[in-house]
Amino acid sequence: MITLPGQLAIKTIHGRNGDFNVGRLSTSIGEFVIKNAELDQYDEGKYDGDFQIYCHDGLVSTIDTFCKLTLQDKFYRLIGDRIHLIPVHDGETLHILDYDVTFFDIHSTKARQFGFTTVLKNGKKLTCAGDEPYNPACEPYVKGSDWLLHEAFCLYDERDRFKPYEKHHSTVKDAAELAESLHIPNLVLWHTEDKSVGKRKELYMTEGKAYYHGNLYVPEDRDIIAL
Repeated sequence: MITLPGQLAIKTIHGRNGDFNVGRLSTSIGEFVIKNAELDQYDEGKYDGDFQIYCHDGLVSTIDTFCKLTLQDKFYRLIGDRIHLIPVHDGETLHILDYDVTFFDIHSTKARQFGFTTVLKNGKKLTCAGDEPYNPACEPYVKGSDWLLHEAFCLYDERDRFKPYEKHHSTVKDAAELAESLHIPNLVLWHTEDKSVGKRKELYMTEGKAYYHGNLYVPEDRDIIAL
């Protein structure tokens, strides 16, 4: 995990459909605008804190070295002070932002990486399967999920064009069939090719619904999904 210090300024917006909060996170590496339902529990104002980055234990030294080589020294010195790199291990559960988050090794065929799973405030289980196709070894973590975030690099019909399997990725059909077989009620497809952005949602929904009968989501940038 990496922790980065910063200040979060929260502002309430009086929208047509009611009030909601937005945040502006100012850190030593830049500013970020945030829209998340979690912000609605806070009053307007400014909040100071550290920046924490969670990663598997093999990445801590890599991230540290990368930052040392690319950041100005005044920023790099914040690592260990206000920026915290926190290693996680396969099967480990940590309490993060008021959630118990369990990390798991996805058994990548390319480079070691983790997925995660957690239970939301409404009791629903949400799981991110990582950045590669689901591995059956991850079933204990994925099984019983109400929400599954799964990569889908392209349409199955366009597999010869985009070659997802060579890139260690799935197609929409693959992800849809997986969610159907695991009886996942809600499937979110992400990490897609960007050559068909204008029609991507329509195309992916059409292919996905041919193999999956739950709620299918193909979000655009900045879309908000109510969990």
